[in-house]
Amino acid sequence: MQVSRIRALRGPNLWSRHTAIEAIVYCAEEERSIDHMPGFEIRLRERFPELAMLGPAGHDEAVSMAQVLEFATLGLQAQAGCPVTFSRTAQTLETGIYQVVVEYSEEAVGRLALEIAQDLCKAAVEDASFDLAQALDRLRELDEDVRLGPSTGAIVYAAVARNIPYRRLTEGSMVQFGWGSRQRRIQAAETDRTSAVAESIAQDKELSKILLHAAGVPVPTGRPVLSAEDAWAAACEIGGAVVVKPQDGNQGKGAAVNLSSREQIEAAYAIAYEVSDEVLVERYLPGHDYRLLVIGDKLIAAARRDPPLVIGDGVHSIRQLVERVNSDPRRGEGHATSLTRIRLDEVALARLTSAGLTPGNGACQRPARGPAQ
Repeated sequence: MQVSRIRALRGPNLWSRHTAIEAIVYCAEEERSIDHMPGFEIRLRERFPELAMLGPAGHDEAVSMAQVLEFATLGLQAQAGCPVTFSRTAQTLETGIYQVVVEYSEEAVGRLALEIAQDLCKAAVEDASFDLAQALDRLRELDEDVRLGPSTGAIVYAAVARNIPYRRLTEGSMVQFGWGSRQRRIQAAETDRTSAVAESIAQDKELSKILLHAAGVPVPTGRPVLSAEDAWAAACEIGGAVVVKPQDGNQGKGAAVNLSSREQIEAAYAIAYEVSDEVLVERYLPGHDYRLLVIGDKLIAAARRDPPLVIGDGVHSIRQLVERVNSDPRRGEGHATSLTRIRLDEVALARLTSAGLTPGNGACQRPARGPAQ
């Protein structure tokens, strides 16, 4: 089997309305029906047990290697958590040459899935080893790196539900909706009608707080700080638990909450400073942390962001409990996934130290909490 002329169909196309990878596949005579390849399907399913049924149900049509490649490419993406359902293989007028079309949610992931599917087929033909877990991990990691964030994704899904065509313009979060003179663009959750002044204000937490306070909206007391020592001084001025965060950060990056000891605050300052050289210390207000997406005058989506925690079982250490929680495939780095991996960073270690614990403590029976994620 030889694969050539791989191209991305980035909008509605001859095959469907889905974005898809199209490849031209040449199959040798014995590959035009896997029935001519004794034991191939058994070896294939040993390496990928979740592979869908090959060929249409209730039909005796020959299944070619091109079709196997199609089902494997689609199945690998689906097992990695990508929302894909469409695929098709069509034989061309030239003997042994097929067009294979497989839907993708992210182009880079679709291309990698096609590459891995080729390796899978080759391993089944040669009865060689194939690491399915590693393959799926590669696809998941790439998907986390390149897919749209939750807010941008929610906007795109809403457009798709209304049959509005979209096109991702960059590897980042710039997306175009519609075509021609009526097209519109967004960058993350900002539209092309968002003013530069509004964006600048929103990115500056201290300025936003000043303007909100002037409008009569309650805001937490606090101030910008210039060093770890100044952060501790600001905490002493405020009194009680505080929050340390970058002044122009986003998505909770570098933010730590409910801090009271000097060790915790200085460690939190170091983390916040890595994100921005302008750091804020503010009074901690207990309650839940929500991210809201509002379009026009309607609330479209909401997410509650809970701080990470593990609950001791009397047997495992805190580090082991964290590793167990992080094994959940829904957890990933950053905010592209619904859940975030727990990190034993400086703030979490300082919090454990204040409780008389370490990551290696065994038989922990108290929740261990870190910075908000």
